[in-house]
This record gives sequence, structure tokens and C-alpha cells, in this order.
Amino acid sequence: MNHWVALAIAIVAEVVATSTLKMTAEFTKLVPSLVVVVGYAVAFYFMTISLRVLPVGIMYAIWAGLGVVLVTVVGWVVYKQVLDLPAILGLVLIIAGVVIINLFSNAVGH
Repeated sequence: MNHWVALAIAIVAEVVATSTLKMTAEFTKLVPSLVVVVGYAVAFYFMTISLRVLPVGIMYAIWAGLGVVLVTVVGWVVYKQVLDLPAILGLVLIIAGVVIINLFSNAVGH
């Protein structure tokens, strides 16, 4: 499996798990709790696949950065959480960091 596909699956699984945390009601609701546990398990499994090629720091920076941005978007859309200008600016900087790592870093193994 391609390491970028594995990383994308890991990111999506983590975003689903993290976004579902609120629905667990502190792990008192079974189905959302199972989604969280399975989501994190899938995320960590696919992260290990991407680690076959990517350095751990680079993989984690991409995973965490994109995860933060996507979870924030889910919070905005699903939970109607408001984003102010500093939050939006911070998210733009996170995206810029991920782009810079992928385009310019020799550590990524292009």
C-alpha cells in the first residue's frame, strides 16, 4: 500500500474518531464509543504503514496538522462551533506548514 494513501486513511480515521468523542457523552453511549475506539485503532494501524517510508516526525506533523484542520471544520459544520479570525489564521498557518514540509523538505522522501 502507498504510504500516502495509508496516511490519508489514518487522518480520516482519526478525524472521525475525534469528531465522535463529543457524541460518546463521556463514553456512556456504546455506539459512538465504539466508533471512537475503532477509529483510533484504524488510525494508528495505518500510521504504522506510512512509517515504513516517512520519518516519524514528518508523518506526525502531517497527521496532526491536517487532523486539527479537519476536526475544526467538522466542529464548525456539525457542532456549529464558531471560528474567529485568529482561529482561521492559525489554521491557515498549519496548512502552510504541511504544504512547506511536503513541497520543500528533503526529509519527506519525494
